[in-house]
Amino acid sequence: MVESNERLEKARALFDNIPRISLGFFPTPLHRLNNISERYQAELWIKRDDLTGPSIFGGNKTRKLEYLLGKAKQEGKDYVITYGATQSNHAMQTAIACRKVGLKAILYLVAVVPSGEGRPLGNLLLDRVMDAEIHIEPCPSGDAGEAMEKARSAASGRMQELEAEGFSCYEIPTGGANATGSLGYVQALMELNEQIRHQPDLPGFDYIYHATGSGGTLAGILAGKELLREDFELIPVDVGLVKPGYKEKAAALAEEALGLLGMEAAIEADSFRIEDRFTGPGYEIPSKESSSALKELALEESILVGPVYSAKAFAALLGHLQSGEIERNKRVLFWHTGGASELFAEAQIVGDDIIS
Repeated sequence: MVESNERLEKARALFDNIPRISLGFFPTPLHRLNNISERYQAELWIKRDDLTGPSIFGGNKTRKLEYLLGKAKQEGKDYVITYGATQSNHAMQTAIACRKVGLKAILYLVAVVPSGEGRPLGNLLLDRVMDAEIHIEPCPSGDAGEAMEKARSAASGRMQELEAEGFSCYEIPTGGANATGSLGYVQALMELNEQIRHQPDLPGFDYIYHATGSGGTLAGILAGKELLREDFELIPVDVGLVKPGYKEKAAALAEEALGLLGMEAAIEADSFRIEDRFTGPGYEIPSKESSSALKELALEESILVGPVYSAKAFAALLGHLQSGEIERNKRVLFWHTGGASELFAEAQIVGDDIIS
């Protein structure tokens, strides 16, 4: 325990000179899922990053934005430009965070799922409430990659316009997935470590499950795991965005995040696996398993997850319990990364199994 405390204190010191701006409410709650634990005869806990704030629609991006916008403010930027789908949690949290710290958000969004209701719903509605500058790129061919390239090209032109007018822009990648953003989840793992120390009946976790999309949260946890020398098994659950080379990119991003802290480490892509059996039909499209998991968590624990991200991760956790891939005596953490605002999105995103 003494050695663990020393590692945590040394890790904290590495952040002393990293720009950061306060956005959220930390630490987020860590508590046992009593009803589901009893149902499955397991030891299941949840880390509530859906409650990060600053609005009631929190999520994992707030942690990243504390460092990303901290850097933007340090550099004296005026505008923040970022990307995502029209129901992007990252874009929504960026719009909210920018209002809080006096920056102007510009969002370039791809209509992966077209809005047929005639008015903005879910996160897109929140983007408009926050008065973000919004540009939507249609995706008629179904090729989201091609549409995103068009969005990036348009964003480049917009940045040139603003800079010609004397303004400066700070560009954030999709999901806040760069080394600076990933520092938010290095810090988050330190926060979790501290919380565990104050739970006398919780020596630690055997498994940690979370949804993975753009890869920044995964990279941050990997970096934090290396920094603190933790030995849990990390189970990132693909939400429909994992492509060849994804693990290698996440490992490299984790190494880069550690580099920002002055640390060198080799993180092997083979040191973790991506769970891809619960992705369903694709990104922003729920499956029967994810809809069932969403309803089970709501009915058993009164906790809501989002159909695009966190429901798929929780479906994987329940599926592994049911199949015996997780032994009954293991301690398991579900890291809730947010997304409940997706429940107010287009019907195709929410899914018939939830609506009916």
